[in-house]
Amino acid sequence: MASARLKVGARPQLSDGRMVVAFSGWMDGGNVSTGTVEWLVDALNARKTAHIDPEGFYIYNFPGPMEVSALFRPRTKIENGLIRTYQPPTNAFFCDEENELVLFSGKEPHFNWGEFADCLFSFASQTGVSAIYFIGSVAGAVPHTREPRLMSTVSDRSLKPALQPYVVSFTNYEGPASLSTNLLNQAAGHGFRMASLVAEIPAYVQGTNPKSIEAMVRKLAAILGLQVSLDRLRSIADEWERRLDEALEREQDLAGHIRKLEEDYDNDVFDTQMGDLKKWLEQRGIRVD
Repeated sequence: MASARLKVGARPQLSDGRMVVAFSGWMDGGNVSTGTVEWLVDALNARKTAHIDPEGFYIYNFPGPMEVSALFRPRTKIENGLIRTYQPPTNAFFCDEENELVLFSGKEPHFNWGEFADCLFSFASQTGVSAIYFIGSVAGAVPHTREPRLMSTVSDRSLKPALQPYVVSFTNYEGPASLSTNLLNQAAGHGFRMASLVAEIPAYVQGTNPKSIEAMVRKLAAILGLQVSLDRLRSIADEWERRLDEALEREQDLAGHIRKLEEDYDNDVFDTQMGDLKKWLEQRGIRVD
């Protein structure tokens, strides 16, 4: 049953649609999740067709110091005593009918995961979507000079053969779950095939990671058969890597750790604990969860 919080402005009809889902928050390191979908929305000129009303899904009044509480509150801009903008969390659906594609970008909710999932599944059903892909990222032991590794979890084992040609490994994990796992767990019951595609990105790089976004867009475009030019994104990624290399020249300790990561990566050594690098990062206040 569709939730009243799902607000549909236009309902495109796709014959065998695909939906790509991104969430800001826990699995959006380097902005790879939201950055990938935002880039595709722009590149494909996808139009906004629906949104999920944020009320009832998020913590706004979080107790604690102001700098912590501020992370949870809506953003506003006030000029000369007048409110110019007021921005609660946004959860929007965009559609590219030519490519049989729905793109969703939102913020992982704090409350009512079941109702939020119903909104996603309901819009997917209404528009003719049959397959859903979640895009995400996690910090790990991969150097910025190499292609990020891609891991996948699927709602049904029959999906694995279609993903294997794209150098995807299948996830082994035990720990706290995300909304994407909740969706994967429910997908088959709602009549959808679903897969997550999660990039492992450099733990020592903070902020937006254009190289990992480019890699994710490229892999996703291949899986979905999308024809998109990556020239502009590659140019941004190349400039980002050049600037990062220059900065690393001043951090000889970190440069040594990166050389070790490169050696392990090239020899298919998966050091998920990261050893001395994790200690080095934690000493500088950079958490690796």
